[in-house]
Amino acid sequence: MEDYNISRGKHFYTIGLSYKKADAEVRGHFSLDEERKENLLRQAKVEGIDGIIVTSTCNRTEIYGFAQHPFQLIKLLCEHTHGTVEEFEKVAYVYKNKEAISHMFRVGTGLDSQILGDFEIISQLKIAFVRSREIGVANPFLERLVNSVIQASKRIKNETEISSGATSVSFASVQYILNNVQAPSEKNILLFGTGKIGRNTCENLIKHTGNNKITLINRTKDKAERIAGKFDLTVKDYADLPEEIRKADILIVATGAQNPTVCRELIYNNKELLILDLSIPKNVSSDVEELEKVKLIHLDHLSKMTDETLERRKQQIPFAQAINREIEAEFNNWLETRKFAPTIKALKKKLKSMKEAELDFQRKKIAGFNEEHAAVVSDRIIQKIMNQFANHFKGDSNMTDESIDLIQRVFQLEETTQK
Repeated sequence: MEDYNISRGKHFYTIGLSYKKADAEVRGHFSLDEERKENLLRQAKVEGIDGIIVTSTCNRTEIYGFAQHPFQLIKLLCEHTHGTVEEFEKVAYVYKNKEAISHMFRVGTGLDSQILGDFEIISQLKIAFVRSREIGVANPFLERLVNSVIQASKRIKNETEISSGATSVSFASVQYILNNVQAPSEKNILLFGTGKIGRNTCENLIKHTGNNKITLINRTKDKAERIAGKFDLTVKDYADLPEEIRKADILIVATGAQNPTVCRELIYNNKELLILDLSIPKNVSSDVEELEKVKLIHLDHLSKMTDETLERRKQQIPFAQAINREIEAEFNNWLETRKFAPTIKALKKKLKSMKEAELDFQRKKIAGFNEEHAAVVSDRIIQKIMNQFANHFKGDSNMTDESIDLIQRVFQLEETTQK
């Protein structure tokens, strides 16, 4: 977006893929853990990219950033994931400049979520921006944009009912259990993985099933113990996983590994077992489905579940879109001011230089010249002139480029504004 004097010679792009065209397996190929995100950002910095944000969730992986061509960002993504450019192009989307801005508003406010109104993505955007800022690849444009999306998200959450009701991946998994398992309160449930999704699932299980026979396992045991202590649950060591799987009636996998953590060999196929895999990439090996008494349900299936809550949320879409349009328009207006701000600054400097020269001339020419009064009057006139130009730019955005060009030529500002 070189016209806005934010990142010269570059445009603002969104490149990514989501649940809409990419299935869980493909999304897994482009999934980024924290280490890979950081490595990608550091490489971007080395390559001279001065503004970039990276997000990777179970439903999407996206890069928002400045580049001369979107392939620069696509190449970064493919170099730090298991995906290829050819695979990416089959399912990807690329947005440029204002379309990219609009896309972030849709994503950040839950309008593009697989489960409508799911606001977990906004916290991902916040974290992504902080990470970029710490590494030194966040610019004022991205900071203002993310803050605007956060503002829209808060207003939509507070002023509409698009997030009403408990509908999320974690709740959908519990809802599936309630609808498909007899006497869920009496089943042995094993929850493997106690990250954010695992923690939310655990809370929903306890709240909606009343089951206290829930066992937690996590690679880092103390994380599981913190959750278990809150709900008085059982925690087992990671080494006990095979034994606990054999005891379980329901296995919920919410780990964040890049490769399957539950394989066929871990499962004792002498009793019925329901497995819910809430992980991206898939953390349950696909060959598990070959076992006769095992039923495997993946996150994509759970996310497609619709109920009355989702139908009510759909009715709130127009109100949410209206809020987005309002705040997005405010952001674009700010963007327009960034476009002509260097010219305004250069013009003010030029007028002040002309004022000083004229005051110096009159001081020598007029006896008893009141320089103080003349300076006050001159400054007020300059400010009124500046206000007129600023209002003109704001009020006639279609002619901004022509007006900037004219002012630069008349006042000979080209060199000043292009430095």
